[in-house]
Amino acid sequence: MLRKILPAIASSTHLTRCFSICPLPAHLQELQRTCRNFADRELVPIATELDRDSRFPAEQIAKLADLGLMRVTVDPEYAGSGLNMLALSLVVEELSRGCGSTGSIVSIHNCLFANLLNRAGTEAQKQHFFGKYSNSSIGVFALSEADAGSDVAALNTKAHSDDDHWVLNGTKAWVTSAVEAQCGIIFATVDTDLKYKGITAFLLDFDKVTGLTVGPKEDKLGIRATSTCSLYLNDVRVPRSNILGTVGGGFRLAMEQLDRARIGIASQALGIAQAALEAAVCYADQRIAFGQSLLKLSSVQSRIAEMALRIENARLLVRKAATDIDRDQRATKSCSMAKWYAGETATFAAHNCQQIMGGMGYVKTMPAERFYRDARITEIYGGVTDVQKTIVAEQVIKQIKGC
Repeated sequence: MLRKILPAIASSTHLTRCFSICPLPAHLQELQRTCRNFADRELVPIATELDRDSRFPAEQIAKLADLGLMRVTVDPEYAGSGLNMLALSLVVEELSRGCGSTGSIVSIHNCLFANLLNRAGTEAQKQHFFGKYSNSSIGVFALSEADAGSDVAALNTKAHSDDDHWVLNGTKAWVTSAVEAQCGIIFATVDTDLKYKGITAFLLDFDKVTGLTVGPKEDKLGIRATSTCSLYLNDVRVPRSNILGTVGGGFRLAMEQLDRARIGIASQALGIAQAALEAAVCYADQRIAFGQSLLKLSSVQSRIAEMALRIENARLLVRKAATDIDRDQRATKSCSMAKWYAGETATFAAHNCQQIMGGMGYVKTMPAERFYRDARITEIYGGVTDVQKTIVAEQVIKQIKGC
């Protein structure tokens, strides 16, 4: 019976999740409600199936595009919603509460492709890429390589000049939504000896280039409804007009954008953590042990309290980071703090959800085991937790020594 009751209870649970130190503006509260209702209606019922079948949620992405949620921070003149990073954070959190994979797709497309193009693209580039492709089209961000993950300056995909084109050769790894994408931003170096000063960003129309091959999908532990692949570039010709920013300016663009991506990942982690908390409470309320509801047991209450405390702390950090970006303040430290803490919180909440549910938390007919698998990636991509700690330490040291 609990297998049938839990999804219904979880989908009807609406905990208030406002920015605790100040209310969200009315338009953001409405956006939050819209995304929460969408998650309950469109994502919660199919999340297990999407995960099991490793199926891209094409229908749901199309509906989200119709709501303006695939171009959240894009200017209205390019068919965007013209909202800020705090709004995007709310969108990703609520969608991830329903389905971690869908939250990841929306987060990465918005944070790493659409926002970067909107910020750094020329008028002609924005008119072309936002005009040619529909709101539901997916763009990728191809930075990482097998030997250049956290060490971005070590990337080895090369670009050489050939008349009015640049020619790209190399392999990009861990590209999210590579199977479904129609376009993307590819990072390559014009001179490996220059290290990070040679890195350049290139805009690609996938249907207009030859020599681009999408590798097989990785068989992942979690977020299985997303495709993650390598991209193989063999003499891919890119017009000079498709350089994003400047030659050699790609490293700065990537670092700035990764701050924004970490807000997206942290928001995804928040959504997963919130889903785990709600599932734990709903299950414990229905489960009778020792003649009473599990919710009456002090050990269960202790776990729930710790989950709630960490989620609230993480939410404050995420809202702070998004607000720093929106105010054009230095945000590297706050973004890394948010990503680090929210990622660990997602894993903690998912773990405790499983512990409260006992054996039922370990079976695939219940969502707890999916929460745990989906949570793990939030501590890995966008820079593993150890990298975030290093970034935070460096930023703190700079601040103190600068006083």
